[in-house]
Amino acid sequence: MARIKPFRAWRYNRDLSTKIEDLASPLFDVVSKQQRESLYTNPYNSIHISVPRDIEEQKRTVDKWKVGGIIEQDQIPGIYVYYQHFTLPGSKRQYTRKGFVCFIEATDWNSVDSDILRHENTMPHSVNDRIEILAQSQMNISPTHGLYFDPEFTLEQYMDESMKNPIYDREDYQGVRDVLSVIHDFEVIKKFVAKLKDQQVILADGHHRYEGSLLYKQRMQAANPNHTGNEAYNFHLMYLTNAEADDLRILPTHRLLSGLKNFNKEKLLNKLSEDFIIKPLDNPNDVNEIILGKKWAFGLLFGKEAVKVRLNPERIAELKWNFPQVVKDLDLTVMHYFIIEKALGILGKNQRSSEHISFERNFSNCLEKTITGEVDFAIITQDISMEDVKNVCHSGYTLPQKSTYFYPKVISGYLFGSIKEDEFTLPFDIGF
Repeated sequence: MARIKPFRAWRYNRDLSTKIEDLASPLFDVVSKQQRESLYTNPYNSIHISVPRDIEEQKRTVDKWKVGGIIEQDQIPGIYVYYQHFTLPGSKRQYTRKGFVCFIEATDWNSVDSDILRHENTMPHSVNDRIEILAQSQMNISPTHGLYFDPEFTLEQYMDESMKNPIYDREDYQGVRDVLSVIHDFEVIKKFVAKLKDQQVILADGHHRYEGSLLYKQRMQAANPNHTGNEAYNFHLMYLTNAEADDLRILPTHRLLSGLKNFNKEKLLNKLSEDFIIKPLDNPNDVNEIILGKKWAFGLLFGKEAVKVRLNPERIAELKWNFPQVVKDLDLTVMHYFIIEKALGILGKNQRSSEHISFERNFSNCLEKTITGEVDFAIITQDISMEDVKNVCHSGYTLPQKSTYFYPKVISGYLFGSIKEDEFTLPFDIGF
């Protein structure tokens, strides 16, 4: 099952690390254009190797940083403990998501016996970009996020102990306090390895980066007649958190529709009335509250106007996609079938690559973009439960792309994981 390994992380040198908050950056799929341009002004910010202006330049930057001592490789392998302390809007509760960063063997998620299960689809252009960045630099710039299962919370005691001596303790761009430490004790590391070896890991975030690693592994395996499975290219950098913890938060990701030919709000609502109960709303800002907790309910924003739509329960039998019932019953499936395919005419098979569909987590941004006319309308969704994610994974099917937003996002810049053979290989045999 899941095979994990400690590693020797590449990290910013001691002097630069004192200002690690100036070197960290958002992940490639959430960083805004404005954020990128601001971060590019710092020549050593991790944005230069995570979201480079030019992929070939990214490789030169990585090499230059290594030679120049901007980043240095830890001499002793370890598992890097990573805690994120945060709050959510409207709540005073303090959350702490506990996890650790290690290498994990990349296995084909299309195989029935894969060690890693995905829960949502990917978008091809984003995958291609990640493959080339990995191939050029031989570096995992940021860890993806995976979920393991430990109802007894057996690993937390070792992670808590490690946190008494943090490497970094800083606040990031999300307002989240990120704390990093490292476990070097091989006897303790063996407990982490043993806990994961009989498990399947659910990929929570980073589907495009993981698929990039997987496809790169397959490319290298095909070119290597002496492939053993122990080569560096077989492994992928991952941040693993306990799915049994109550500090795992999933936020909704809304849909924006734009560039629709001859779009007309009234025609859309008339089409939706075949399947949905439609209720105009007095205030668009009330959408989230009104749909909260209601099955198959969505908010539609049309500038300063908003409506609530809720599927007639008897219409669920009309969902024609060949999915198991556990997938058909999801709000997101209902939205993508009845609204995006049936009402708008964008077939399910074309939705992954559709230029008409974009994604936005922030409700206020959705509202603003509809008011300014930047988009035709927005579909406001609810969050999905961890139980639903588990059920979909084990069904062998996936959710539509951008179905979940595990919060907070892991940041880039605290550490990097090399898959260059001489940098990946452990300096002595420790049994992993």
